[in-house]
Amino acid sequence: MDLRTRLLADTKEAMKLRDTARLSTLRLIGAALKDREIAARGEAGETAELGDADLIAILSKMVKQRQESARAYEEGGRLELAEKELAEIVVIQDYLPRQLTGDEAEAAIAAVIADLGAGSIRDMGRVMAELRARYAGQMDFGAVGPLVKTRLMG
Repeated sequence: MDLRTRLLADTKEAMKLRDTARLSTLRLIGAALKDREIAARGEAGETAELGDADLIAILSKMVKQRQESARAYEEGGRLELAEKELAEIVVIQDYLPRQLTGDEAEAAIAAVIADLGAGSIRDMGRVMAELRARYAGQMDFGAVGPLVKTRLMG
């Protein structure tokens, strides 16, 4: 079952179960996907179907947005809103691939550097592009960037 089909089935299930919190988040995901399809349609001039990689990118962005919002709410003393954002993150993460652990990320970086024969900081762009292609949605590339840089410099 592809990701889109799973999202639709889970939305229907949440409606049947009257799980309003989950349903709300699933509807937000659906709206984000529709927005992206409309934007893609405008560029291509035809119906554009998003693939699983596109959906994962959208979901990853949604998680990041909610993490930032939760942090801002906590700093502002609005704990009930922070909890709502964190609950949405849990629902969204159900549809993302499993995140790599620190050791797995290190191994992935080492493998990509070896595969590309990268030896200097000039190769950082190629290494990051390959990591994104192989591990989309499985690692935080903001955190991985400094690790790659350290490896290539050292």
